[in-house]
Amino acid sequence: MKSFEVRIWDIGKRTIRGKVWYRVRWTVQGASRLFEELFQKKALASSFRAELVKAANDGQPFDTETGRPLAEVRARNAVTWYVHVREYMDRKWPRLAAKSRRGTVEALTDVTLLLVGSKRRNRPDMAVLREALYRYALIPRSWTEEVPASHADALAWIEGSSLLITELESPATVRRVLDGLCLRLDGKPAAASTVRRKRAILYNAIGYAVELGRLDANPIDRIQWTAPEVASAVDRRVVANPTQVVALFDAVAALGNRADRVTAFFGCLYYAGTRPSEAADLRRSDCELPGRCVICGDGLVDVTVSPAGSCQHEKIEYGWGRITLTGTAPRAGKAWTDDGQPHERRGLKHRARNDTRPVPIPPPLVALLHRHITEYGMAPDGRLFRGLHGGPLSESVYDRWWKLAREKALTPAQVASPLARRPYDLRHAAASLWLNAGVPATEVARRLGHSVAVLLRVYANCIDGGEDGVNDRIGKALS
Repeated sequence: MKSFEVRIWDIGKRTIRGKVWYRVRWTVQGASRLFEELFQKKALASSFRAELVKAANDGQPFDTETGRPLAEVRARNAVTWYVHVREYMDRKWPRLAAKSRRGTVEALTDVTLLLVGSKRRNRPDMAVLREALYRYALIPRSWTEEVPASHADALAWIEGSSLLITELESPATVRRVLDGLCLRLDGKPAAASTVRRKRAILYNAIGYAVELGRLDANPIDRIQWTAPEVASAVDRRVVANPTQVVALFDAVAALGNRADRVTAFFGCLYYAGTRPSEAADLRRSDCELPGRCVICGDGLVDVTVSPAGSCQHEKIEYGWGRITLTGTAPRAGKAWTDDGQPHERRGLKHRARNDTRPVPIPPPLVALLHRHITEYGMAPDGRLFRGLHGGPLSESVYDRWWKLAREKALTPAQVASPLARRPYDLRHAAASLWLNAGVPATEVARRLGHSVAVLLRVYANCIDGGEDGVNDRIGKALS
């Protein structure tokens, strides 16, 4: 507890075993006792009392447990940034998603290397310091492992060189750290989104120091420093039109069976607006694939079921189906997941663990999924899309086929442009198509798993506002 109400008495005398001591007494509001310090010399007592008076006159809070100015107590009990950040990671690790763990450790590795003293003696190579922090120091599960000698020496150096947490009360120190986060390892400016993310992680880690009483307030709030602006709206140039998307899908299929296994995966991104991690975790039981046999006229609840009658349903007219998204399987790496698997299966983004998101799917996607199930089957656990060896579908696999398909389907000028540069841009194309088709923003947001506010902010540049009609009216006025 802390208090600003302090009463300090004049210096008195006290005789103990025939020896005179000079006594300083004071009280702190809320404390349970009277505080007292004894000195052999009056000058020492006067100096101590003057420090108490100055702290009280400056408006500093006093600690009700020790009776001393809170700043003095913190300085006496201060830990280093290295000790604090390890405690912070130990506290945060269980509740972080795998990819968030990796991003947090990456950011705090950069911060820890910026918060070391200036001594150069016996300083290990920067690459060794970085690897020691990233692989061993900031991952709680690694603390029980044997650390290689070179990395152990590096961690020992960091532990001895790390600045005290109270050094962050200096605006110059905080500004130096924030400026350092704006640079990549090669000295070039970091992406604005990266800077903003690392700044948020640093803010949270310092906030934990405030929570523990190691700092009085978050010093980042006291300096005039602004992170680079992050573009929140989608670049309209990345959005492909339906004709271009179909050409890209045909190009993927034409690359051979290994590439064709992800054609329907790309279809989920475009026709259903899923995130890649959501599509990668799609199960056969989550799909409703209806149709109608053109030959016999039978309505088919599930076009993948083998026909029971004489008609083999060789020609099918596909209807509107539905997929129910239940989870995601993003790749984070074995070091970051609880089960040691490269992919972490978890709930939908920004939703409770067991929430689902049903999305109607048009006939072209029903046809793609039907062909995929018929020709390539499913994984033993029901997943529709698999990696080359049957495991979870990896970004490196579908990214490679997508790049080859762009070179095959697009002109050289389009390949060099941002047009559909990433598979994720298919999701942007879906949202743009739906909005411009007049689908209510509430329904588009529901299908994408966004809030309406985020949807309109992200896709503001992709909504056709009748520019041609406005230009015609302006042209007539000018003429």
